[in-house]
Amino acid sequence: MRVHVIGLGGAGGRIVDRLAADHHGDRFLQGVSAFDTDMASLESLQTLGPDRRYRFGDAAGGDGLDGDLHAGRELGRAHASELGRAMDDENPSIAEAFVLVVGLGGAAGAGAAPALAAELGRLYDAPTYVFGVLPTPTETEAGANDDAPRRPLAEKNAARTLEALSDDVDAVFPFDNAAWLKSDETIVDAHDRVNGVVVERIAALFGAGEGDDDAVTPQQVLDASDVARAVGDDGEIAALGYATQPVEPPETESRFGLGLFGSKEPEKVDTSAAVSAIETVIRKATRGKGTIEVPDGRADRTLLVVGGPPAWLNREAIADGRRWLAEETGSGAILSGDAPTPGSEAVFAVVVRSGIDEPDRLREIRDSIA
Repeated sequence: MRVHVIGLGGAGGRIVDRLAADHHGDRFLQGVSAFDTDMASLESLQTLGPDRRYRFGDAAGGDGLDGDLHAGRELGRAHASELGRAMDDENPSIAEAFVLVVGLGGAAGAGAAPALAAELGRLYDAPTYVFGVLPTPTETEAGANDDAPRRPLAEKNAARTLEALSDDVDAVFPFDNAAWLKSDETIVDAHDRVNGVVVERIAALFGAGEGDDDAVTPQQVLDASDVARAVGDDGEIAALGYATQPVEPPETESRFGLGLFGSKEPEKVDTSAAVSAIETVIRKATRGKGTIEVPDGRADRTLLVVGGPPAWLNREAIADGRRWLAEETGSGAILSGDAPTPGSEAVFAVVVRSGIDEPDRLREIRDSIA
């Protein structure tokens, strides 16, 4: 799936810069851009060149907005068309989806996200998804005992941004920063590690099925329409789970992945080992720590992607995994795809759930403006 990923504000810019560093040249990255009002934040990016960074909002004087979401919203509305034009040299019309990455508790990125999403919807037929990083509770607490900067408006900004985005984007993937912090970490300490987790999830979902080896034929091809059907188009919350399981890759494999179309069979893999690996990753991706909690595990719609060395992608095990996932989530139908990756040393699973009950953390954030 070819996506144009846009980092908005300081947090969004750092994440897409890491994405560009870790996945440079990968086919799923149709385009990468970073937009911010803060020149210093843009100049601190290490991978994206000047032609992929764009400062907007001269009225902000080149600095940040100090948590003023109203100012960010005004700048977003004033400069949405300008930001759309700033992407033109990356051929955005080719993208099958746009992915906005933004810190929801900020001002510049969170303020501009709804207007930019509306502009992208006006210009292109492709869906727009948001990976929104939630603020941690300690960021809004004035007396907390750590060195993290205080952002007293962060939760209120996040609540208002989530409400505004629901009208202009197809789906929102919230990422709960607090759930990924270790007991002795502040958000400042954990930035690099947690940003790496966000990047890994974005690449796992949108990079599945976009391998470099065209000779490998998936049994069920994952495409943009599958993701769209799974997450819907009404601005709903979606949760993303991901897990990997190391395996020993066969020394030789069929050039046609699962051996369906070629005369050369892949080297045999022990069936029980393949079944165990696939069962493990599906359960870990479903029940393990995801981008946001899923109350009771249930969802209206679910997407499952399983990938790894082709000889390890046991069809019966994947079918059993789909049946188990349907029971686990209560979803009436499970959309699925596979992603053969020759030479890989791990089996992986991606589980996307949409139409979920509101997670406690989102309820807490929405209550901040109640």
